[in-house]
Amino acid sequence: GTIHLFRKTQRSLVGKLTHEFRLVAADRRSWKILLFGAINLICIGFLLMWCSSTNSIALTAYTYLTIFDLFSLVTCLISYWVMMKKPSQVYSFGFERFEVLAVFASTVLAQLGALFILKESAERFLEQPEIHTGRLLVGTFVALFFNLFTMLSIRNKPFAYVSEAASTSWLQEHVADLSRSICGIIPGLSSIFLPRMNPFVLIDIAGALALCITYMLIEINNYFAVDTASAIAIALMTFGTMYPMSVYSGKVLLQTTPPHVIGQLDKLLREVSTLDGVLEVRNEHFWTLGFGTLAGSVHVRIRRDANEQMVLAHVTNRLYTLVSTLTVQIFKDDWIRPTLSSVPIANNILNLSDHHVIPMPSLKAADNLNPVTSTPAKPSSPPPEFAFNTPGKNVSPVILLNTQTRPYGLGFNHGSAPYSSVLNQGFGIPGMGATQGFRTGFINVPSRYGTNTRGQPRP
Repeated sequence: GTIHLFRKTQRSLVGKLTHEFRLVAADRRSWKILLFGAINLICIGFLLMWCSSTNSIALTAYTYLTIFDLFSLVTCLISYWVMMKKPSQVYSFGFERFEVLAVFASTVLAQLGALFILKESAERFLEQPEIHTGRLLVGTFVALFFNLFTMLSIRNKPFAYVSEAASTSWLQEHVADLSRSICGIIPGLSSIFLPRMNPFVLIDIAGALALCITYMLIEINNYFAVDTASAIAIALMTFGTMYPMSVYSGKVLLQTTPPHVIGQLDKLLREVSTLDGVLEVRNEHFWTLGFGTLAGSVHVRIRRDANEQMVLAHVTNRLYTLVSTLTVQIFKDDWIRPTLSSVPIANNILNLSDHHVIPMPSLKAADNLNPVTSTPAKPSSPPPEFAFNTPGKNVSPVILLNTQTRPYGLGFNHGSAPYSSVLNQGFGIPGMGATQGFRTGFINVPSRYGTNTRGQPRP
């Protein structure tokens, strides 16, 4: 093999991540995201300190939404990195599935945080601590302002696509019903509330509203249990909002076919099956490669006389309108030669007394002889197909009628042979158990060539 004197050493995992981060940081579009990420870390630090000083679990649940914003910024960076990378040998379909994995991981982590809040809230119902409201309202408005400013300032393509493609949450459905009633009174608000609100903006506003109600009830009546109730409400809203997105991104990772394109795919496959030269379309498989990217593979069986390149161009042209990454395998129709079946023959069909035996010369020197047919048989190859009268190697004598002697001009000796010579040459009498297998695949074939009955020539 090739000797590499100065082979580069393999980078460690940290080195690879540093290299890829520098690649992303070189783009000016990512500077804005990095700036928001740094501000997010500072905001999270202050909110966690205020959660500890106020002893409010509702503010902690709301702070988890700010942590989710940090995950969304990381997902946006991954989206920029995916656009810079090109497909490689290891990742032949590109790196689009990384952003799908980032969305799935972010939503699952948000749901785990909601479950943690539910567990802590259940423990607080048994022993409710005192809540200090000094920084509760300040922390609420700081988190609300930063969350809305981050969501509206940065266009996060992966989360924007998932929020529109995934099914609606129960919070969106209830708000949509309320919005229809409000828009019936004030039609000008239909552009804001309908058809459905952004789920992230909706959960930020609903969480801040729950914290404001908690602050007022604690200040008025010292009702500390409302903090735990607000934390449960925020956790349920978080879980209900993130769950449809996790399901959608999980189906993409499992390479399932999107339900909304199944009808279009069936229509395109029916059109492909009706193309000229196409016999069958089978083994079709289509899946979502990334957000908005559909991949697929299909096998197309065509006629033997069809043009492969022409059929491939037509099939690709039809499916490319919906499937951006397509693999089409064209193969021609299999042609199976029919096999000749053996037919049983009556015992009295031959009368050996009326036949001559023509001995065939041995074909030891096959290369020096002119072949009878256009496809000569090699010593190690099977006989050519449909060569019924072609003499091969070591063929036993052939019985012909006595009444007709056809000079073939092949140098064969003609003449009658006694009945005993027929038995000595290995040809068995029909009905006595000995059979002769000819090259045509027939067994016990009658040796009447050229006539139908005795003395009557075949037309």
